[in-house]
Amino acid sequence: MTTTDKASTRDRLLDAAAELFYRDGVSIGVEALCRTAGVSKRSMYQLFASKDEVLAASLERRAPGYAAQLTPGPQDAGTPRERILYVFEQAEQLSTAPDYQGCPYLAALVELKNPEHPASLVAREAKGRLQEGFRAQAELGGARDPELLARQLMLVFDGASARAGARIETLDGLTTATVTTLLDAAGVQ
Repeated sequence: MTTTDKASTRDRLLDAAAELFYRDGVSIGVEALCRTAGVSKRSMYQLFASKDEVLAASLERRAPGYAAQLTPGPQDAGTPRERILYVFEQAEQLSTAPDYQGCPYLAALVELKNPEHPASLVAREAKGRLQEGFRAQAELGGARDPELLARQLMLVFDGASARAGARIETLDGLTTATVTTLLDAAGVQ
């Protein structure tokens, strides 16, 4: 039996999809996707029923890594307030990368405009996990209305992500200052 370091066809497709969809948008054609992945269209359709399924699978595959970039791990100590601020500090740091295009999940939702699209379902779930993380930390920190604060934090996160991704705004401290004001107003310790 021969072993190889070559990525599987599925992995190559998902890697190419993640790169192309994030950089160029979800309207990338199957031809470009397959060419970038180095696979035939036939191979793609043997693995996935459609390009929509490739997009959904690439977003799903990316979710754990994206979350790990933003959120403190269980080993990271800190108050609920510090854990919430950590997310925005990480987002600010990520936004300085030359290839930063904003939150890939927000971008997919905005581009697709179809809440029933398979990739929209994955993106909404990823955004929901982030909001739930905010809500849980807000509750632990004593927020007067953890649900409302979580929604407000998502608006700041998504707005900052979109503006930084479009190169309209640099975040350098702007989001953490805004979030600090929200946390103070909500009574989060």
